[in-house]
Amino acid sequence: MATIQAWIKAGRPRTLPLAVTCVLIGAAVSLSSEASANNQPDTAFYTVLGLVLLTVIYLQILANFANDYGDFKKGTDGPERSDRAMASGEISEKEMKWALAATSSKALLVGCAAVFFALDFTMEKSAVALFFITLGCASIYAALSYTMGRKAYGYKGLGDVFVLLFFGYIGVLGVAYLLSGEFDFYWLLPATFSGLMSVAVLNLNNLRDHENDARSGKTTLVVKLGFKKAKIYHATLILVSWCAMLPFLYGINDLPEWKGGIWYVIIAFVQLKHVVFVMKTTQPEKLDPELKKVALTAFVVSLFMFLSVTA
Repeated sequence: MATIQAWIKAGRPRTLPLAVTCVLIGAAVSLSSEASANNQPDTAFYTVLGLVLLTVIYLQILANFANDYGDFKKGTDGPERSDRAMASGEISEKEMKWALAATSSKALLVGCAAVFFALDFTMEKSAVALFFITLGCASIYAALSYTMGRKAYGYKGLGDVFVLLFFGYIGVLGVAYLLSGEFDFYWLLPATFSGLMSVAVLNLNNLRDHENDARSGKTTLVVKLGFKKAKIYHATLILVSWCAMLPFLYGINDLPEWKGGIWYVIIAFVQLKHVVFVMKTTQPEKLDPELKKVALTAFVVSLFMFLSVTA
């Protein structure tokens, strides 16, 4: 029987801060809307926010379990991967299948509860509710099929597109709508930031593992581009994400400037230093600590944004 430590390893806790980044950004921009600008968040707001946070955490854990399972079954992760629960023999195939089913069910249940509390399931909003539940089901499918199954999109270089979509536009805009009932065109800017930050972390992971991925037939975008071009791609992801976010934070047209502006610039420079390090690196294994840096700095941005409209 698998130990608690094995399940923690398979769940990869260090990925969770980045996963909730889209939720905090979505919550922050929802409170910046005209309808919410003069109102403090109430119990209903925090109820929906808590349920959405829990849903996203379940989805991220589900994706991590599925990746552990899929890469093991395809032979990408072998016994040498002591950081993988199934490859190292700490979790059996049967146990992981049960965990995948249980986590999928929890994500769906909590996600439906979030939609119920946000929209009250009135007849007027039934179509909207159905749309969000469908998005939830699509998110579960995307989490499972990144590395699982014959058509695993992570093995075809499509992981970046799905991450941008679900951790960027669907994540931020979906959360913002559930919490405010509104949509603002300008929210596409922070949604782009959130999505590209997640893509950057995925790209770092693929840069680190590209040699093993190529040997095992996992055709990530890094494998397609090559190590040098993938580093340029990585720099582009970081720079474009900040080109989208900084104008939003500092106010464009009729948008107000967000509090704590200097801190966002400092974080941007921290990530610029990270880009320089990546561009100079020739040894893929040295990129592993950089994943945490990008994930945590993106999370700090989202946390600052949320606190600036609630504190």
